[in-house]
Amino acid sequence: MNRYAKKMARWAAVPLAAFILAACACACAGAPPFSTVMNRDWNLAEIRTEPENIIIERGKLKEEGFGDIFTLRFDTERVNGVGAPNRYFAPYTPADKQGITIKTVAQTQMLAIREPEKLKEHEFFVYLQNVTKWNLAKENLELYSTGEDGAEVVLVFVPR
Repeated sequence: MNRYAKKMARWAAVPLAAFILAACACACAGAPPFSTVMNRDWNLAEIRTEPENIIIERGKLKEEGFGDIFTLRFDTERVNGVGAPNRYFAPYTPADKQGITIKTVAQTQMLAIREPEKLKEHEFFVYLQNVTKWNLAKENLELYSTGEDGAEVVLVFVPR
């Protein structure tokens, strides 16, 4: 190989090495930081559980005057939002590997005239208090939890 060909081969290797390093960085980066879900408003869209998933029909709720229920927002030290119909808040602690702990939920004490969407407010609060892990999938926030019966539940929130 002549001197020119060797030089060109070395220069061709530089972009290839940069591409490989970038690919490794993306693959090794893992989960996004918890700060990506903080200070954003989220609406509950789905509850994945057995025997059937519950889909929250936001359009229907809005038409019926219940558009602002089952919401969530992580501030610096607390999670807060609206159940159905009570406002709530609770301290939380993020952990390694997308772990999270939400402490006891405090809430206002308004009487629920109607609890729509096959989800009682009390169940929603239990799910929040039992959350152990979070994930960001396709711009949706997923909170992994259990119900009072120990069944696994995934709460899926969409950006508001």
